[in-house]
Amino acid sequence: MTTTEHHETQIAADPEVPLIRITREFDAPPAKVFRAHTDPELVVRWMGPRGLEMSIDHFDCRTGGSYRYVHRQGGEEYGFHGCFHEVRPDELIVQTFTFEGMPDGVALEKLVLEDLGDGRTRLTATSLVDSFADRDAFVASGMEVGVREGYERLDEVLAQG
Repeated sequence: MTTTEHHETQIAADPEVPLIRITREFDAPPAKVFRAHTDPELVVRWMGPRGLEMSIDHFDCRTGGSYRYVHRQGGEEYGFHGCFHEVRPDELIVQTFTFEGMPDGVALEKLVLEDLGDGRTRLTATSLVDSFADRDAFVASGMEVGVREGYERLDEVLAQG
């Protein structure tokens, strides 16, 4: 078994449109990275920052499906839900994302998996929101910590097979 190399998660706010772009490489083929995003038993093991407990109400990752999950910490609950608009195995997930604490703030998210060869994958995720103010509030919410720690946790799940 090889040691997983640490990859940086790049998070950038687009200056032209209210969009956040996340780029990250993984030492696993696209099929494994895709499965980790679509299998609820795996999703619950890595999504979000360390220290939060996650439970999934439902997770039907297919074109036309939907999801809802809750993160808990210290008696606080944070619910999230959305719909899967397009799911193409090993390459693409298009979904909506709503934090229930801000129900009017719906993001349109697109996750693209690129096969880099040698069992490696580049993930590019974009989140488009209604306004630059919403985008900046999304960034200010601490999402960066959750994304970075979540992808570190995903590295651990992928390394376990």
